[in-house]
Formats: sequence, C-alpha cells, structure tokens
Amino acid sequence: MQGNRLAEQKTKIQTSETFLVSAVLAISGGFQDAYTYNVRDEVFSNAQTGNVVLMSQHFMMGQWKTAFHYFFPILAFALGVLVAEHIQSKYKNSKRIHWRQIVVILEIVILFSVGFMPSKWNLIATMLVSFTCSMQVQTFRKMNGYGYASTMCIGNLRSGTESLFAYIRDRNKESLRKAVYYYGIIFVFAIGAGIGGIMTIWFGFRAIWMSSLLLIISCLLMIREKL
Repeated sequence: MQGNRLAEQKTKIQTSETFLVSAVLAISGGFQDAYTYNVRDEVFSNAQTGNVVLMSQHFMMGQWKTAFHYFFPILAFALGVLVAEHIQSKYKNSKRIHWRQIVVILEIVILFSVGFMPSKWNLIATMLVSFTCSMQVQTFRKMNGYGYASTMCIGNLRSGTESLFAYIRDRNKESLRKAVYYYGIIFVFAIGAGIGGIMTIWFGFRAIWMSSLLLIISCLLMIREKL
C-alpha cells in the first residue's frame, strides 16, 4: 500500500519540480549572487538578510547613499514576489504555456539585458537581478515534493540537517533521501557561486549571460515534458 502511494507521488511530480531542474536553477541562483557581489558594488542579489544587515549598518553610520544601494535591491526582491504571484494567478490555467515557463522566459530576458549595463548602472542591474531571483524562488518552491529554495541556502541547510538527524534517530531511509536532496542543492548552489566568481573575472558584466543560458536549459527541460 505504501509502495503504491509512493509510486503515485512520483508520477505526480512535474518536470519543474524534479531534482535536475532544481539543480540547474540552484546553479543559476548561486551564479547570480556571485555576479552582483563581484561586479555590481558588492551587493547581494539573493541574500537579502545580508543586504538588510549592511543597509542598517550604513544607515546608522549616516552613509545614506551607500545604504540605499542595499535598500533598493531588497525592494526589488519584494516586487518580484508580487509579479510572480500575478503571473501565476493570471496564467495558472493556461494550456498553451505553463506559468512557470513564463517566469523563466522573463528572467532570461531581464538577465540578458543586465549584461549590457555599464558600471554607472550598477544599482539598476542589481535590482533587476534581485527581481529575477525573487520571481524564481517564489515560483519554484518544491523539489521532488520537498519544499526548498533555489536561490539561497539557509532554509535548505536547516531542512537537510533536520532530515539527517531524523535518519540518525529513526533509520528512516526516506529521511536520508530527503537530506541528500537538500545537501545536493546546497552543493550545486556553491558550484554555481564558484563558477560565477571565476566568470566575472574573465567576462565582467557579460558573465550574467551564463545565468541566462542555464535558465534556457531549465525552460527547455520543462517544455520537453509537454512534447
């Protein structure tokens, strides 16, 4: 009975929720954070907690101009959630294209445009990357049935370690499997961040196009499901 239930759950998993697509998105997420930090005035695109800390610090020191460099990406991140929710509500029942694909296509276009922006537009570039990161994390929230985040690590680390402890305590193989998924996502996120750090040295502003390429791959994987 339990085996049938597990098999039924597996058949219900959409391509957008598989580990493969989740891993590609996580690599892109790590890449984006490294990109904005390294070439866009050391501001995070994903790690909004870090931005809040730095923003508050500079506000308290009276460094208003620097503080707003962290405030506006936070605002853009919040806006991305609203836009992702709007796209879902408007296109959730669309049969021609899945609403998640619309979000990814929008991400691809925005990130590609960021690669053309010079250093004097760093704030706008970081806001746009934060906006796309937010849409992504709001849109892709499940991996093989487990809640996760593709653009940050703290929640995944907590869930993975919790699952690992559950396995140590109960010897439940499902808990171990869950832990492996979470730690796997953290690992590929770190790989993406490392690649992003290296590519920003080689290609500068245009390195973000690598993230667009990764998102194109994830979109093609989702389109393949319908063929």
